[in-house]
Amino acid sequence: MDSYVIQMNGNGDHSSVLDVHVNLNGRNTVLGKMKGRKARWAVRASEMSKKTFNPIRAIVDTMKVEPNPNKTMISLSIGDPTVFGNLPTDSEVTQAMKDALDSGKYNGYAPSIGYLSSREEIASYYHCPEAPLEAKDVILTSGCSQAIELALTVLANPGQNILIPRPGFSLYKTLAESMGIDVKFYNLLPEKSWEIDLKHLESLIDEKTACLIVNNPSNPCGSVFSKSHLQKILSVAARQCVPILADEIYGDMVFSDCKYEPLATLSTNVPILSCGGLAKRWLVPGWRLGWILIHDRRDIFGNEIRDGLVKLTQRILGPCTIVQGALKSIMRRTPQEFYHNTLSFLKSNADLCYEALAAIPGLQPIQPSGAMYLMVGIEMEHFPEFENDVEFIERLIEEQSVICLPGKCFEYPNFFRVVITVPEVMMVEACNRIQEFCEKHYQSVDGIQEECDK
Repeated sequence: MDSYVIQMNGNGDHSSVLDVHVNLNGRNTVLGKMKGRKARWAVRASEMSKKTFNPIRAIVDTMKVEPNPNKTMISLSIGDPTVFGNLPTDSEVTQAMKDALDSGKYNGYAPSIGYLSSREEIASYYHCPEAPLEAKDVILTSGCSQAIELALTVLANPGQNILIPRPGFSLYKTLAESMGIDVKFYNLLPEKSWEIDLKHLESLIDEKTACLIVNNPSNPCGSVFSKSHLQKILSVAARQCVPILADEIYGDMVFSDCKYEPLATLSTNVPILSCGGLAKRWLVPGWRLGWILIHDRRDIFGNEIRDGLVKLTQRILGPCTIVQGALKSIMRRTPQEFYHNTLSFLKSNADLCYEALAAIPGLQPIQPSGAMYLMVGIEMEHFPEFENDVEFIERLIEEQSVICLPGKCFEYPNFFRVVITVPEVMMVEACNRIQEFCEKHYQSVDGIQEECDK
């Protein structure tokens, strides 16, 4: 077998040796820099995968407890309103999907940012004089989670930081840290219905702050910010020149005694990427259709952020085309009665749960105003046998077969989160079991002191 190496007169721009692949007698010969390499398997997970960490999974998966076999399991932990079958989507929504599928028009690839007609529909649905929208301001995504991921990716570089709420949705930290973006937690104040501690928020901002995440209505708190509080948040962002990523997936899911204010309607000078989707309001989280609404009336984002979002969508070519095809009918034909009934149920369950848990010594629930959750404080000094909220929840599962997520999942110890989408009879039973559990383990301060004095 013959092989050749051709010597070149290099000028500094090229290697002086030209690697040549020669096929003689049907055999390949690789010359040059491959020579001398000892082949071996060395497959390793990427650094990004190693940095990806979901705190909820990490905490729940390490809770090695078995539920009480004599009691049916009641899960108040999963933020999926479809789990128990008591909150189906509207028949018009499912019919829209059937029609889109039967039409045969949506079996191919769509533009990576979504069909123009679908983006026009979203723009029309959310357009208002205070926050005008056109199709060019809408990016369709694979669920709200991908909307958040794209927004973070376009706004922040490795080594920069983002500001996220505490307690807050764990995905923000999971996504950021996997991309080498630092996170700083700003505090929410339970005594003020989970309003942001604005002084603390502003103290965290520095030259490396890429964006502020505002989640309203809130997961895990079920809180809804007032117009005046939102204006104060915007004032901080404007003063510090920090763009906002608004996670508004629970937008419009507020109870009758409260009003939801889209953040972009209250500001003309702070650029905002608003993330939303079909998942929660239309009760179809598995359909995976979300969106980013670009609000940039001062042209601060300019073409760079818009072009960046388009490029990022080209990595996976957008959400399911059939859902996009159904979007127009979903938006236009879903009756108001459907939204009203969903919120009425959630409000009723929230009130039931809050009142029941507020009557239990040692617990301090915070009244929710929207979304699908409420947070419950644990007065740990009255439960001295438990070291923390995780142990409290482990024993609750073990003794009462009731699962809630401990506050540690949301960077907020000594609390737990309750999901209020379960059927009413299950909510009543769960609250009764929590009461029984707390009554068994509760100790008054005097009782604890007596134990210590023995």
